[in-house]
Amino acid sequence: MFKKFVKIFKYKELRDKILYILFIFFVFRLMANIPVPGVEIFQLKEFFEKFRTMGLINVFTGGTLERMSIAMLGVGPFIIAEIALELLTMVFPRLKEMYKESGEEGRKKFLFYAKLLSIPLAFLEGYGMLRFLSNYQAIKPLPPVLLFENLFLIATASLFLVWMGDQITERGLGQGVSLLIFAGIVSNFPSSIGSLVFSLKTLSIFSLLLFIFFVFFILFGVVFVTQARRIIPIAYTKRVRGMRIYSARQSFLPIPINPAGVVPIIFALSLITFPSFVFNLFSNAPGFLGKIFENIFYFFENPFVHNVFYFILIFLFTFFYTYIVFEPEKISDEIQKSGGFIPGIRPGRPTTEFLKERLNSILPLGGIFLGIVALMPSFVQSLTKVEGFYFLIGGTSLLIVVSVILETIKALESEIQLREYEA
Repeated sequence: MFKKFVKIFKYKELRDKILYILFIFFVFRLMANIPVPGVEIFQLKEFFEKFRTMGLINVFTGGTLERMSIAMLGVGPFIIAEIALELLTMVFPRLKEMYKESGEEGRKKFLFYAKLLSIPLAFLEGYGMLRFLSNYQAIKPLPPVLLFENLFLIATASLFLVWMGDQITERGLGQGVSLLIFAGIVSNFPSSIGSLVFSLKTLSIFSLLLFIFFVFFILFGVVFVTQARRIIPIAYTKRVRGMRIYSARQSFLPIPINPAGVVPIIFALSLITFPSFVFNLFSNAPGFLGKIFENIFYFFENPFVHNVFYFILIFLFTFFYTYIVFEPEKISDEIQKSGGFIPGIRPGRPTTEFLKERLNSILPLGGIFLGIVALMPSFVQSLTKVEGFYFLIGGTSLLIVVSVILETIKALESEIQLREYEA
């Protein structure tokens, strides 16, 4: 491992790519510490401790929301826009063709539309966030002109972060937007160390050892499930095409236990946050109606209700999103066209049904895993009383961190192998 690390800095082109990505990270963290003009913070820290969902969003943005920085939305609007368009591929055939069948050019056009959609979403999300915070006196209400100026600044910062993510992606060392989310999550590490050191005086040895045990247990579980695959054997018969003869061979189709990644958690988080925003906006309505909206809002903020709804939504979205990105019919057709078949299963519809059965047998495991991962922070913190290190016990953020690290390591290994081959 150490030799591979040394090799990274051996090649100038690879070294320049890494330094460029680190520079992007520096710019991102610089933006994260530039406050929104004219915003007076009253009780922002207490607010995030009170409202669980907002605290989770704050972790994903690297604490930018807690600082009320110009990068308070992170790349959230773009992610929501991309996911929304992916869902719309089920409704609009031309959009589906662009996304899945038009190659690299179609994919670029699809991402361009996602960026366009993220502009109004950034304004809407920024307005909702500022209104939400001001309603609960976490910040001082803004006059209309200053509010519009800040919304423009916040939306521009979000789009600039997406552009920086594109620059990272073009360097070929991973997905840029994912790396920016990764940088935001791990940026909380220094403050977490400070919180842990500060709380050592009040913690028992048992609580500290229990916390360390949970950290390693969650880390092992996330890495294991992220790498776990269900292997489907594929056999290819001997065939002749033109002047070429292709010999019989064996291959396999790996199906991840969690094919949907962290997208179901993002879906569930967005959906469970939406009622809070909506009912909060109407909670100040006069009379009986305002009281109803206020009670509904606090109902959804109840820890038990929040966790139950969160788990159910994650489980359901795991099935829903997997069938968008993993199409058994298309995979079956591609296997048949390439002269392959699953041993013991006839090509065509029987293969499709076989793949659906295998997928349905592992999706409950993936859904339960994601649900448990999302609820681990509440459980561990209530059991050990250790505050901070959210990204180590917060399975959602840890899942993102582990996935990004594994993808980046693979990309670096490919770059090193390519250069060694050329040499």
